[in-house]
Amino acid sequence: MTQDQPQDRQRFWSRLRFTSLRLRLVVVFGLVALTAAVSVSGIAYWLNREAVLTRAQDAVLGDFEQEMRNRAGSLPEHPTEDELQHTAGQMANSSQRFGVLLVAETTGGSAVTGSAGGPDGFSLSDVPASLRTAVDKKQKVTDANKSAYHLYWQRIVLADTPYLVAGSRVGGGGPTGYMLKSLEPEAKDIDSLAWSLGIATALALVGSALLAQALATTVLKPVHRLGTAARRLGEGRLDTRLRVSGTDELADLSRTFNSAAEALEKRVEDMAAREASSRRFVADMSHELRTPLTAITAVTEVLEEELEAESGSMDPMIEPAVRLVVSETRRLNSLVENLMEVTRFDAGTARLVLDDVDVADQITACIDARAWLDAVELDAERGIHAQLDPRRLDVILANLIGNALKHGGSPVRVSVTEVADEVVIAVRDHGPGIPEDVLPHVFDRFYKASASRPRSEGSGLGLSIALANAHIHGGEITAGNTPEGGAVFTLRLPRDVSAPAESGAPDSRAAGDGRDAKGQGQR
Repeated sequence: MTQDQPQDRQRFWSRLRFTSLRLRLVVVFGLVALTAAVSVSGIAYWLNREAVLTRAQDAVLGDFEQEMRNRAGSLPEHPTEDELQHTAGQMANSSQRFGVLLVAETTGGSAVTGSAGGPDGFSLSDVPASLRTAVDKKQKVTDANKSAYHLYWQRIVLADTPYLVAGSRVGGGGPTGYMLKSLEPEAKDIDSLAWSLGIATALALVGSALLAQALATTVLKPVHRLGTAARRLGEGRLDTRLRVSGTDELADLSRTFNSAAEALEKRVEDMAAREASSRRFVADMSHELRTPLTAITAVTEVLEEELEAESGSMDPMIEPAVRLVVSETRRLNSLVENLMEVTRFDAGTARLVLDDVDVADQITACIDARAWLDAVELDAERGIHAQLDPRRLDVILANLIGNALKHGGSPVRVSVTEVADEVVIAVRDHGPGIPEDVLPHVFDRFYKASASRPRSEGSGLGLSIALANAHIHGGEITAGNTPEGGAVFTLRLPRDVSAPAESGAPDSRAAGDGRDAKGQGQR
């Protein structure tokens, strides 16, 4: 199975989701077409059914009425059974071929019947009682009603077969006649019509679905192109543009997208240019400051030696000023080094020089180099190795431990554990902890926890540089508070890091060396 096949299946099923605009268009179009087709088919079926039945019914009733008038009307008022049977046979042989049942009374008052042409056993019991009542009912003769008896009919079902039954009575005391005509041929024609209309409806539904699919493809193709362009734009390809054709709403949408993408590209280019200019300015400023700082540092070292000399040659009046100059020179030198390190991270030139590192030994070396052995408790077993950059790990540890010593409470506890393929280093202090509103900002550059104390010994870059060094290893640093009180910084680093070789200047010191780590606190 190729890699593209799961993606193709995913796109296919995504098109079948009901939330898909394509599927909704097809479903709505299909429902409209189905409603229209069913309505038209239903009306056509009803009209054709009535037309077929009415045509057959009118022909049969007309023939029966004529036969009753011509043949049954010629019978005597009290015919015999043979006369009824003979007349029924003549009437049944008419062009419509229906069954006939004639009923009359003899001179003695008894009922006699004669039938022919109908199904076996055609008798009065097959005629609905309501129809017999209506046929036998004598009506008043008026100018509007010329006959005392009328022809009545009704559709019935006998043995699952539809029939038309009708009855009429000869005026002047003649016999009563009933007719029974099978409507099975008409029912078959109506069933065939229903099947035809059903097939036509199904074909119309399929055709409407195909048409809806084609229309949806035509309508959604620009939307799909717009979505693809938006994804490319989100991936950073700011030169993405849509081809505009037509004057409809989708064309207006494409023009709007192109205008927005062009404005976004221009703004991002301007911001990138300003950011690059700012980085160049910081880098140039840092490099330019290094030369005079070197000379100033040499002078301050001489002054510091004079301060520490036992001869007391330093004028007591200027001694505080000299100490301030020495302290601020160190702070300025640390700030310049930190700015240069931040510039390397921003420019993407910071690289790793990996080595097999015993984490416990590295932490011990960091603490010992800064004379923190009395203030730091180490809970780490030797033998936990990882592929790391020792110099950058030292920067991270120096910043985290120095920050805990400065802003927390002694002793600071450093613990090392192994979790899956990671090395977890936790630095915990016993201070008041970090305020909740400060936690989201502790790694921000130049962030100060208290606005009333904007100036401190630190540069405000230490924790952000530590986080950047963790990220370049593929790791992470999180800050929080412990339930017992005090802050805890947790460093997670993968045990095996694959990274290119160091490309920066080999003598460039990252923020957080022995002198700088004491001034990196941001809380």
